[in-house]
Amino acid sequence: MEKRNLGKSGLEVTSIGLGCMGMSSAYQPIPEPTVMIKLLQLAFEKGINFFDTAEVYGPYTNESLLGEALAHVRHQVIIATKFGFDLTPEGGSASSSVPRLNSRPEHIKMAVEGSLKRLKTDYIDIVYQHRVDPNVPIEDVAGAIKDLIAAGKVKYFGLCEANSETIRRAHKVQKIAAVQSEYSLWWRQPETDVLNTLEELGIGFVPFSPLGRGYLAGRFRNVTKLVDNDFRAKLPRFAPDALKANENMLAMIDNMAVEKAATSAQIALAWLLAQKPWIVPIPGTTQTSRLLENIAAVDVILTPSEIEQMNNASSKIKIEGDRFTPELEATTGR
Repeated sequence: MEKRNLGKSGLEVTSIGLGCMGMSSAYQPIPEPTVMIKLLQLAFEKGINFFDTAEVYGPYTNESLLGEALAHVRHQVIIATKFGFDLTPEGGSASSSVPRLNSRPEHIKMAVEGSLKRLKTDYIDIVYQHRVDPNVPIEDVAGAIKDLIAAGKVKYFGLCEANSETIRRAHKVQKIAAVQSEYSLWWRQPETDVLNTLEELGIGFVPFSPLGRGYLAGRFRNVTKLVDNDFRAKLPRFAPDALKANENMLAMIDNMAVEKAATSAQIALAWLLAQKPWIVPIPGTTQTSRLLENIAAVDVILTPSEIEQMNNASSKIKIEGDRFTPELEATTGR
């Protein structure tokens, strides 16, 4: 697979990475670890070298899964993980089912030590702050990562879901290699400000949920209600009425898929890849067929006129439902 530079950081990764969250949490049913280890190893064999995890996925079990699957090729892959929550083994905090934010420098260093052990490595390529903590100055967060980089335990610093002001403040203390935020045809908020800042500062962008948590791939065609233990069932955008109303977006993608002899998922990913050469989406999957489908998206090339056609069509489509509830907006690690 062709590779891309994450901004001006010097870090080169495959054009599409693999988001690993769903292999251990959030989406039901959770597959057997042995099956996911084989899938991770297949992803590497098929050309992916960029793998994304976090301590909160599981919690902890997703990092262990990657450590087991990729230990034998550790120096051939780029592993990104995340800190930022007080966690119990069940995933919440001591007093709530929703984990509390915690980016105090001493906590960051403790979290990184745990991630190193679970990932079976002596360094982590990218360490992201999973969510901005309003109780800790971002300069203190960047300073803690700077110390970890100096110690050789971390190579690059990243932020998730941060605004331009926060990115600029952190970047002055420790250069940021990548920012990870949700971005897709049905969530284009980063275009309003963040993408311009990243281009100015030479920072790469890593969109999570590039397929709209499966919706843009057509997975929820004719689905009227999600099972209760699926994380998406909590999201307004996946309420029954919204699932139906948002079919206009899916129809637009389907039309382009027919023109390009591609799948809907491949068109959604190709659109993202065409936005900027320093954008690297990380679609997640637990299925071999979907993995291979996503990898093949790099071969789908949209022309400037096709991109304009999609942009014009999507701008006229109103997406129903917020992406998170107010409670999840500030604290979700998904």
